[in-house]
Amino acid sequence: MLNLASKTSGDWIERVLDDFDAVLLDHAHCEKKAAGSAVKLLFQYPDRPFLLQPMAALAREELDHFQQVLERLEKRGVAFKRQRPSPYGGRLQAQLRRDEPGRLLDRLLVSALIEARSCERFQILAEGHPEPEWADFYASLLASEARHHGVYLRLAEQVAPGAEVRRRRGELAEAEAGILREHFPLARLHA
Repeated sequence: MLNLASKTSGDWIERVLDDFDAVLLDHAHCEKKAAGSAVKLLFQYPDRPFLLQPMAALAREELDHFQQVLERLEKRGVAFKRQRPSPYGGRLQAQLRRDEPGRLLDRLLVSALIEARSCERFQILAEGHPEPEWADFYASLLASEARHHGVYLRLAEQVAPGAEVRRRRGELAEAEAGILREHFPLARLHA
């Protein structure tokens, strides 16, 4: 279960396919940011040993996905370049509480939501991309995105009691759904 408060609209796949190279570039940036977020947790919470192994493994896997997307961009003749950031991530980060341990809990839950949204959209791409190569590629990423979602949720449960995790997860999921409604026209993986 992905714990999302909304579903991606039915026409998202059409918008994505209209400018797939831009979405693929966005995907590369998302994988790079996901690896960076995991490493950042390692540096900011060295006193939380339960984070160390899972975040190190997750960062390696996200970097592997980044390399896979880079290879596919290169095959398509699309240069990796800077991209105007989507408001999605920044708006989600703005939901984080300032004080610990609430801030760590929120960071883990926001990461879980991002992974869940990726999983949902990779499923849409796996089922709806007309080219088998791309459908297969996105299908191959589904299991790891779902696993990453679960890793973040399990880690959150080591920071706070289950009832608090569920309550805060629901609040953040509602905020994430609102962010997507506001930025509906963007054809990206996240927004």
